[in-house]
Order: sequence, then structure tokens, then C-alpha cells
Amino acid sequence: QVQLVESGGGLVQAGDSLRLSCAASGRTFSSLGLGWFRQAPGKEREFVAAISPSGSVTYYTDPVKGRFTISRDNAKNTVYLQMNSLKPEDTAVYYCAARTVYNSRYVEVERWRYDYWGQGTQVTVSS
Repeated sequence: QVQLVESGGGLVQAGDSLRLSCAASGRTFSSLGLGWFRQAPGKEREFVAAISPSGSVTYYTDPVKGRFTISRDNAKNTVYLQMNSLKPEDTAVYYCAARTVYNSRYVEVERWRYDYWGQGTQVTVSS
């Protein structure tokens, strides 16, 4: 089992920045592929970013490329999502997710393949 706890959400204005954190426990962190997803009201949960177990490979959905950065600190068992130049359309509940992978460079983008989820943190961007 893996427990994930997100933090760092809040209410900001368009153009501001936020950094989300997700602390993991319960399994060897360095073997986990990690991702961030978001869900806006009335919409499906969508992929935002993912990072490989080694941290050497990342992948982003097009709307956040160049603005968001996913990173991980394997010594702290934490994954981060740095969000810059926030837009009102980024408003959503943000979830981190994890799954065990055996390729240190593998990134997972499919929601259904993640086994573990956090409780979510609200990000609201006002115009």
C-alpha cells in the first residue's frame, strides 16, 4: 500500500504561481512512477504531468507545457508540481497518483493504470 497526501493548493490570481507537494509513504518511493491529475467541476479527471522513478523522464499535457514542472525528491519521498503563469482554466482539484514500475525511466500517463491516489488539493485561479 501507498499513502499519498497532497498539500499546497489555494486561491491565487491569474499569473501567480503555486507549488503543490505530495508526500508518499508505505512503499519504496524510488520504485514509484508518479503523476499529477486534475478534475474541474463537471469534467473528467485529466492527466497533467508524470515523472519516472528515476526522475530523469517527465511528460506533460500540452496546455501546461512551459508553465508547469514536475519533480521529485526521492530522499524526502515527495513529488512536486510547480505551477507558474496560472490561468483561470487551471482551476481544479489536483490529485497525485502512484504506481509501482520496474523501468526507472518509465512514465505513466493513463489514469486507469495508477493504483494509488491522494485525497486532492483545491487550486482556484481568479481572473
